[in-house]
Amino acid sequence: MSSLTPSGGGNPASVLPAVSPVRPRSAVSAGVGIVGLLGLFSYLILARYAPEIAGFLGIDWGDRGRMDGPNSAIASVLACGLPMVLWSVFVDKVHRNPSTGIDWSLRRPWRETVDISLTKLAGLWATWALIALTYATMRYYWEGNYAFSMDLLERVAPWLLGISVVYMLWLDRRLVEPRDGCWQFGHWLIAGHKTGGGQPVDSRAIWHHLRAWTVKGFFTAFMLSIVPGNFSSLVAVPMSEVLANPFTVGLWTINLLYLVDVHIATVGYILTMKPLDSHIRTANPYGMAWVAALICYPPFILMNGGPLDYQVGGADWGYWLQGHETLTAIWGVVLVALISIYAWATMAFGIRFSNLTHRGVITHGPYSFTRHPAYISKNLSWWVGSMPFLVTTGGWIEAARNVILLGLVSGVYYWRAKTEEKHLFADPAYQAYWNWAQHHALVPRLFAKLSGRTQPLIRLEPDPRVGPVA
Repeated sequence: MSSLTPSGGGNPASVLPAVSPVRPRSAVSAGVGIVGLLGLFSYLILARYAPEIAGFLGIDWGDRGRMDGPNSAIASVLACGLPMVLWSVFVDKVHRNPSTGIDWSLRRPWRETVDISLTKLAGLWATWALIALTYATMRYYWEGNYAFSMDLLERVAPWLLGISVVYMLWLDRRLVEPRDGCWQFGHWLIAGHKTGGGQPVDSRAIWHHLRAWTVKGFFTAFMLSIVPGNFSSLVAVPMSEVLANPFTVGLWTINLLYLVDVHIATVGYILTMKPLDSHIRTANPYGMAWVAALICYPPFILMNGGPLDYQVGGADWGYWLQGHETLTAIWGVVLVALISIYAWATMAFGIRFSNLTHRGVITHGPYSFTRHPAYISKNLSWWVGSMPFLVTTGGWIEAARNVILLGLVSGVYYWRAKTEEKHLFADPAYQAYWNWAQHHALVPRLFAKLSGRTQPLIRLEPDPRVGPVA
């Protein structure tokens, strides 16, 4: 059974031998995120100054203005993702990693793998059909920002169907074991609960496949829905408005950092494939992890407008610090620093960012200082930016309520961190990183010094009955 393990007795980390001071190798190199950032910023400059660049090059731009439309926003995702793919393949050579499950020396005859590929296509297309049915049934997906996501997915769906045939036929000839969860699901659909030789299908692999695609289907639609607005707000606003005062400078910079987070995360959800070693190893099997994550995103979100809305009667830092430019500038610098760490944490994943999944252990960048830099910096930025202890209406009672509710929100993210660790602990590579961080990373060492505990108060052990499914 899984358990809440207190510090000390029973915690495997507390009885391990001395941990090596050498940080475990990261599954992603720092260069991946850096080239993605350069590609994104290059396109952002192009889109923002398109009329001026066209004039300089002698191109007739007509009456077209900045490239701030939704199609340009999607092009910016490509500009971010393509350099990361090229770096991963040609510099890091991730396609050669054993964890891809690919043996490039294999060239099985087509006749040996075509049945496997067709079975996997049946499983894949059935999975896509289930996702499409969910989109079609839920009216939420056809309103507001999500309408753009649905329109885009409708346009690319025929291309994905065609590409999937070529991809599957090509890849299965080279996979060491092509009968994965997708194959198991396809075979179950075609032949029922028995596989060849009368053996039952691997239901655990099927559930892993379905969980992985649930994550991809849910979060890809969400990310695509927020890309255009986030991109347009940075391209369209005149710099004279941006530079008007310290608050607008800080706000624009924060939006720029969120642009980095949104774009790299979107690329991550799209590029889940074995040749890039960015496939989903396991999707979190614990229900409490899904609850903790989904209540932070629409349509299930409990924060903005929900029971955990900590901004009722409140205002942001620009309102409370208005007229105090020096203090506003200092406050803005603090917020920018926190959101920079948050964006840096996403950038560290390169093409592997994803909620509720394991796609390789990240140990570099901000993860060399703490195991959860994104959650820590994001929550601190909310406390600093919203200032929940100050309200415009409702007096001290409303202020106290907002403080308590934001405290609960931070508690949700603490629980998300713990449930993610519970999932990742099934991988020895994460255990090695966890123990290294506990002994050598800055934030865990600081908490250990302040609390007097060498181990966290709570550690969720993985359930051995669940186990990983690669």
